[in-house]
Amino acid sequence: AWRFLFGGLIALAVFLAQKRPMPKWPAIRFHSARSLVHLFCAFTFFYGLTQLRLAEATTLGFTAALMVAPIARIIVGEQIKPIALLAALVGFCGVALAVSGQSDEVREGTNRLLGVASILCSAVAYATGLVLLRLRARTEDATTIALFTNGVPALILLPVTFGLLGFPAAIDIPFLLLLGLLGYVVWFLMTLAYGRAPAQQLAPIEYTALIWSAVIGLVFFDEIPGWQLWAGAVIVIAACLIVAVSDRFETRRKTKMPLSSDFAD
Repeated sequence: AWRFLFGGLIALAVFLAQKRPMPKWPAIRFHSARSLVHLFCAFTFFYGLTQLRLAEATTLGFTAALMVAPIARIIVGEQIKPIALLAALVGFCGVALAVSGQSDEVREGTNRLLGVASILCSAVAYATGLVLLRLRARTEDATTIALFTNGVPALILLPVTFGLLGFPAAIDIPFLLLLGLLGYVVWFLMTLAYGRAPAQQLAPIEYTALIWSAVIGLVFFDEIPGWQLWAGAVIVIAACLIVAVSDRFETRRKTKMPLSSDFAD
């Protein structure tokens, strides 16, 4: 709740500073609906984290990349490219290998079935949100979209923020501000990305979160990853390169540029 509130305030400040015009009513309805999908995604994912181990929840969350292509086909009309589907499947195999060394022990007082169902629901919502973001990012600026992505959930959660949680301790405010800033920056950059490339080409890059998680875990929590994670990371990077290289070659074919010019340079 506080992450959305501070993120919404930051988004509003940027929106006003840039003097962006308020979008028309149809756009407001669209952004509000997409923001509800985003809020549902966040809520179900965080609930899943209370029921599952972090590695397992993260792995299940990566299934969103597999859902982007068919959802993009339904909503946006993007053709499902075999190379993008192959990259998503290869990337997911890498994620599965990376966490294969994790313990299967179930924590006391948790419901693994509910946790799995919650994370899968979050993955569907996340994939839907990305496709909707792509649909609107073609015509609207990132500042306006980021405002609704953070502001609408913040307004909905106001009763929770002030009614149930109360005002945070002074020592916690800098961390909450940082969370809000990160939340705003993430969706601002995501909007820029999905406004410039098809959803299914960007989806496999989501798998790189596994690599960053390993680095952050090592630096802040002294978690030393096993060989499975590093082997999986190599597969994840390979999946991303498959999409990047194929897209590069396709662009050069469309523009009738030599495919080998990069190597010549």
